[in-house]
Amino acid sequence: MPTLELLSAEALRSTVVTFRDHLKVHQAGINRLNVYPVPDGDTGTNMARTLDAVVAELDQADAGLAPTCDAISHGSLMGARGNSGVILSQILRGLAGTLRDAGEATGATVAAGLRAASTAAYQAVLKPIEGTILTVVRAAADGAGVTADGGGSLAAVLHSARASAREALARTPDLLPVLKDAGVVDAGGAGFVLLLDAALHVVDGEPLPEPDEGPGPSAEQLEAAAHRHAAADGEVDVSELRYEVMYFLDLADDRIEAFKQGWGAIGDSIVVVGGDGLWNCHVHTNDIGAAIEVALDLDGRPRQIRVTDLFEEMAEEHAHREAALHGGHPPFTGHATSLPPVTCAVVAVASGDGLVELFGNLGVQGVVTGGQTLNPSTAELLAAVEAVNAEQVVVLPNNKNIIPAAEQLDALSSKRIVVVPTRSMPEALAALVVYDPEADVDANAEEMTDAAASVATGEVTQAVRATASPAGPIAEGDWIGLVRGDGIVAVGSTVTEVAIELLGQLVGPGREIVTIVTGVDAIAATTESIAAWLHDQLPQVQVEIHHGGQPLYPFLFGVE
Repeated sequence: MPTLELLSAEALRSTVVTFRDHLKVHQAGINRLNVYPVPDGDTGTNMARTLDAVVAELDQADAGLAPTCDAISHGSLMGARGNSGVILSQILRGLAGTLRDAGEATGATVAAGLRAASTAAYQAVLKPIEGTILTVVRAAADGAGVTADGGGSLAAVLHSARASAREALARTPDLLPVLKDAGVVDAGGAGFVLLLDAALHVVDGEPLPEPDEGPGPSAEQLEAAAHRHAAADGEVDVSELRYEVMYFLDLADDRIEAFKQGWGAIGDSIVVVGGDGLWNCHVHTNDIGAAIEVALDLDGRPRQIRVTDLFEEMAEEHAHREAALHGGHPPFTGHATSLPPVTCAVVAVASGDGLVELFGNLGVQGVVTGGQTLNPSTAELLAAVEAVNAEQVVVLPNNKNIIPAAEQLDALSSKRIVVVPTRSMPEALAALVVYDPEADVDANAEEMTDAAASVATGEVTQAVRATASPAGPIAEGDWIGLVRGDGIVAVGSTVTEVAIELLGQLVGPGREIVTIVTGVDAIAATTESIAAWLHDQLPQVQVEIHHGGQPLYPFLFGVE
């Protein structure tokens, strides 16, 4: 193919789509570069999901350069996910804004666009840190600028940008000691270089590089990185900030600096992008309420609030989410007429075929796939709510991170919707025992809320990072037991010992029923051993075992 002298609207679209596809091929490798004990949705995953939103916006836009650039800017702002996705959105917005204003994309225009992208990325971050994607983007802009000033072609400018970006990426461990401890380069910077790979593939026909299949940092390296974070004198230990809070914010531009400073007092990893009164905001914090109140105190309006528990979130992202209707009825078709009418229906979030079937048997009409490892959007929840054959609906989020999205539903639908704030699958099972499809939504919500609140819940999973915890040091691959509200309470080398220790803390005086929900990785012999221990050590409790089929969590416990 001939080398392009100008980056046309068609070529720009092709670059973005190629970048998205190329990033997905490299996604797992970029995720492996993460150095924190708990992954932040993982860099590769969040960047890929951000680009999915951009490509979806492009699919709806007209073919010219201006509408193409507008779609990139709007899609990246509205679809940005996680810290890395928000920074990437600002890079894309800086590039697109420059190309749109210029009217043609020469080598000099692209160089100016990279400079604007770098400036925008630095401005978005409250505390810019060198050795991150910011450094890599700035180096790319510097390299591109030198070549453009010398009259270089579009292809020459992109080659210089990539060469400089690769050199800067290789130097990131020298600038950020935590990367050197882990033996990796910056994950966000590695993702950005793929954008330049994609541009050169479109402009100059250069083959796309194959992904690195290396194993990533070892447990010892990750532990050293975690210790370095914890030892940072006078700074927030980012590995101890539990929640990622993101939302769109309607706020006057002249108040955004005060907003950033307010967030700076309660958290870290702060990225705020946007303008003209609409902002996409990201922070890591231990105080979810304060993260929202900062906006309200400035007369801002936060919306589409997303909260992720970083201690629970796992590295693997499930690629496909769908709303499905179960309980002996046909799969979800989007038409309420396929279901029997009831006064009050239930929509629940579930992960695992066994849980979906169990919920259906207990009367749930709408099931949305999701849970600890995947938080469905408000739009996905709304689709299920609108599909059920009732004008009143109870929603069971079954995860604390999903509750904020669920609470947006009532304002978005003509139906009467009440959220029962269940935080786990066992809480949902307890709530469904008292559900009455012919009672009204308020009566159901009151009964179901009380039932869910009566359950103590815990879960067993495997650590993906070496770190410290109140229950003792954790090595990668250790089994850990978590209690809602208390965090990690048990650590061990076998799932059985951790499950027993966890149950020993959950089953207190007055508890009569233990519900065990087994995951897809649960072994029958292990389940039998746990049940036998309960029978021998706590004979006063009744044990109920259900196959849930949930991933990553072989055992969920509910104690009533």
